Amino acid sequence: MIDRLHSFARWFVANLDALALGCLAAAVIVGLMLLLRTFGQRTIDSDPECRTWRGVIGRVLAKTSFAFMIVAAIDMVVSYADPPPKIARLSDILFTIGFALQGAVWARELILGVIGRNISEEAGESTIGNAMGVIRVLISVALFTVALVVILDNLGINVTALVAGLGIGGIAIGLAAQGIFADLFAALAILFDRPFRRGDTIRYDQSIGTVEKIGLKTTRLRSVTGEQMVIANTKLLEREIHNLAQGHSRRSTLTFGVSYQTSPEALARIPQLAKAAVDTRRGCHLVRCALTGFGASSLDHELLFDDATLDADALAADRAAIMLALIRSFATEKIDFAYPTQVTFTAAPDGRLVMPWPEPKPA
Repeated sequence: MIDRLHSFARWFVANLDALALGCLAAAVIVGLMLLLRTFGQRTIDSDPECRTWRGVIGRVLAKTSFAFMIVAAIDMVVSYADPPPKIARLSDILFTIGFALQGAVWARELILGVIGRNISEEAGESTIGNAMGVIRVLISVALFTVALVVILDNLGINVTALVAGLGIGGIAIGLAAQGIFADLFAALAILFDRPFRRGDTIRYDQSIGTVEKIGLKTTRLRSVTGEQMVIANTKLLEREIHNLAQGHSRRSTLTFGVSYQTSPEALARIPQLAKAAVDTRRGCHLVRCALTGFGASSLDHELLFDDATLDADALAADRAAIMLALIRSFATEKIDFAYPTQVTFTAAPDGRLVMPWPEPKPA
């Protein structure tokens, strides 16, 4: 025992300068980590819901444990000195365990912070927000399992069988709950990729609705006719989604026909009359108005205009006002809208055609 004390004393004297330098470096590292943890805690106090990236980083820094600081300081001191192999090995083991566990905590808080930030922006008090406890458990189990494997591997334990068992178990769980996990990841994809947000009006297939809630498994929409539509997140992302709320304007099409008795001069004035009708509404711009074809009982026209409003009610009001203005202009210009008609020609007993309109009197 006395020999060991003498050996330790000689080692201590021989490495006194290195130990002093190591203690100084360890103090600096611990002080820096304490400063960062304090900064993180203050950031959380100012942004408890982590709505900004600064809040997310602060959440990660605030979870730095004092035990990890002590382990890091010990490893720093030992790295500057030349300790006995057993002490060096023990220091490496402690640092590996501490860093693996602390790294799992940092990664968990970072992932949860990023998810929480997107949920607070997009979904509010949605089902995903209420399911953060389940998400936290899943992430914690996955990260701490990886940390355990790293620790055991650094301790010299063969983890091949453990990794294989975890892989088989993960596959079994994934197959059993693949539908739930698929919809969960689809919900997270919606929150991160943001093809639409809560409150946006979207169209998919033949359905149009306003997004009310982005849930854990489904997305709920309110259709224009009032009923609620529910669709699985995976099914929704498989479709082509038109986000009507992200448009800068809405393009509307009006088709109409005028009678074949309309003169060429009157037909040439129709685009000007259409432009004047569109210009009566603020925010509306005429794209074109052109003769498109010869119908069975009408000369067909197509009127296209852009409306700056994205509100469905305002769009309907602008469309009705333009149609009414066009009707008034045509009435002034003596241009008749066409309706389905059929002209019948009959023959007199002598074979002479009887015209469906009065014959002009001779001058």
